[in-house]
Amino acid sequence: MELRTASSPKDMKYYTTDRLREEFLIDDLFQPGEIKLVYSHIDRIITGSATPVSPLTLTAGDELRAEYFCQRRELGLINIGGVGTVTVDGKAFKVGHKDGMYIGMGSREIVFESDDASSPAKFYLNSAPAHRTCPTVLIKLEGTPSEDVVIVKPENKKELGTLEDANHRVINKYILPGQVESCQLEMGMTALCPGSVWNTMPCHTHDRRMEVYLYFDIPEDAFVMHFMGEPQETRHIVMRNEQAVISPSWSIHSGCGSRAYTFIWGMVGENQDFDDMDDVRNQDLK
Repeated sequence: MELRTASSPKDMKYYTTDRLREEFLIDDLFQPGEIKLVYSHIDRIITGSATPVSPLTLTAGDELRAEYFCQRRELGLINIGGVGTVTVDGKAFKVGHKDGMYIGMGSREIVFESDDASSPAKFYLNSAPAHRTCPTVLIKLEGTPSEDVVIVKPENKKELGTLEDANHRVINKYILPGQVESCQLEMGMTALCPGSVWNTMPCHTHDRRMEVYLYFDIPEDAFVMHFMGEPQETRHIVMRNEQAVISPSWSIHSGCGSRAYTFIWGMVGENQDFDDMDDVRNQDLK
């Protein structure tokens, strides 16, 4: 597990491109046959991936000083690859493309598998410290709900922006209060509509939460320019397909691509009020 320390906005003003990428970019996810994890001191979030070609078991590692990964943690995931199975303490969940899961604190054994090793599942992971156990569930965009299957509610598929502003997009909220119970973790997926390239614009910060973005569905010759930093001291990172970026609470988090794309957002912090944010006017950005 790679360890990342917190960064000060005062120091970030002087970062080179390489240093900025070293601190905030996560660029080696989805390696076949591996679990990749990055532990950030910023709100103790763990960001990672599991790409099984044969069964992979999630372990705590020495870094957590725990008997098992979810001993003191909750885990959210969204599959951006082929169909796979996640088995939690002996119970198997079939996780299709763009299906998600919430796995509660106290889950001891978590095993990832792919239905087809030649087209493996790509489980994108976000994990946060937890203080109580919430139910483990499978999350789907469409289908029939059941005791352990949650379907994203119509009100949590929110259409925003316009083509004229190049930010027409659909926000799918997977893990948040009123739909999937958690301690602090929230996750979702935003899809840009064809012809739109801007996400989260106008932008914002939220002092009570940090955020991580995973950009994907980006062709090899395309990119997303991810903007971060304080609103009056902005910086950028060039993002390629299936790369993630850490955004501290004091930083904006917005992007503009060379074409439409999709991204997964994950938030952890003091509260779970999705609309608790400090908006930044376009006129005030520097």
